[in-house]
Amino acid sequence: MDATRNTNVILVSAVALIDRDGRVLLAQRPEGKSMAGLWEFPGGKVEPGESPEVALIRELHEELGIDTWASCLAPLTFASHAYDDFHLLMPVFACRKWEGTPHPKEGQKLAWARPQNLRDYPMPPADIPLIPMLRDWL
Repeated sequence: MDATRNTNVILVSAVALIDRDGRVLLAQRPEGKSMAGLWEFPGGKVEPGESPEVALIRELHEELGIDTWASCLAPLTFASHAYDDFHLLMPVFACRKWEGTPHPKEGQKLAWARPQNLRDYPMPPADIPLIPMLRDWL
């Protein structure tokens, strides 16, 4: 793809939820969604008028039934990836503090993965470059 071509940019906010044992939560995209079966860091689209942090707090509540706060979201990195029909821009945050126990509310499967095992989970192309950074950081 020509990097200078105008394309639709989609802003998505994602999080590395890190438990007390240093594991990272991954969610498997359910059947019927694009890239179904692939594992990703929880999050979702940033709606008009939302900051990435507000979008992430909303998505975590909707998708996993947990609550966190902007003060608990530490900016970690970002992904910028050109798919065939859109360009994904994804700020990624680290979060170690939330209320509730993550549980799948939208048909997805969840897995707590050790950083060194993240490559064992097939992921969308935008998420793959995040793995070494998370492994090194954790």
